[in-house]
Amino acid sequence: MQDRVVDAHMHMWDLEKIPYPWLTPPLQVGGVNGDVSPIAKTYLLDDYLQDSSGAGDDVRITKVVHVEAGADPAASLAETRWLQSVADTRGYPQAIVAHAQLNDPAVEALLEQHADHPNVRGIRQILNWHQDSRKTYTPRDLLPDPAWEKGYALLRKYGLSFDLQIYPSQMAAAASIARRHPDTPVVLNHAGMPVDRDPAGLQAWRTGMQTLAQQPNVFTKISGLAMMDWQWTTASLRPFVLETIEIFGVERCLFASNFPTDKLFGAFDRQHGAYRTIVSEFSASERTRMFATNAERVYRI
Repeated sequence: MQDRVVDAHMHMWDLEKIPYPWLTPPLQVGGVNGDVSPIAKTYLLDDYLQDSSGAGDDVRITKVVHVEAGADPAASLAETRWLQSVADTRGYPQAIVAHAQLNDPAVEALLEQHADHPNVRGIRQILNWHQDSRKTYTPRDLLPDPAWEKGYALLRKYGLSFDLQIYPSQMAAAASIARRHPDTPVVLNHAGMPVDRDPAGLQAWRTGMQTLAQQPNVFTKISGLAMMDWQWTTASLRPFVLETIEIFGVERCLFASNFPTDKLFGAFDRQHGAYRTIVSEFSASERTRMFATNAERVYRI
């Protein structure tokens, strides 16, 4: 019997159709992802299906959630249109998380256009801010900005969730925003990205995760952990996976591949297999929730 999987976080890009600055020379070689040159080429649905086919004969990926892939912000609507055309033709992706800069005063028009596409379910704007310039994604922390929260408040109007990609130091502020907007589902990306592995950094991650988990509208993806642990093993991932599940509970955890970004750190089958091994002692129904039905519920697919 095959285990049904809904991949809650994957990417595609066609570099001939849409500009992706981070995949365009000169390529970044530092930062959280390291050298991105191995994935700086067009990656389409068939490429993903080929990669994910290695997950094993007992795994069947039935649905995927496409998360905006760092296109030039001016091309965010073009990315959504392209993805919807792929979905209309091939059936995948079943859900699209589009990009919008919520601090843009004119963002509502873009949100409305994104929401007009039947597979769009949410918005992501990467918000990772870190004092270390090698780790930061943004020049400043947008979470305290009232203009940003004004844009965030519009998500409810268009029935959109928010994919939240931040660092632990930002979690308290994010929890406050989630509390002020309880009708907007929030999906924390990559288990909160515990990038600082010294004792203070790990404690900040635990505390921040517990603070976020107090908000019932916050969910979390268990994905992308290899970005913070390039020489990872199943044993090194285990405590982060199990502690995330302990904090958020089985009902609010979604496993995901983050492919092809995480292809930089190992094959699909190796990473998916590690997650399956780590949770092998959970019941079959609990594993089904974390690998499939939670994503279907959150993204309404």
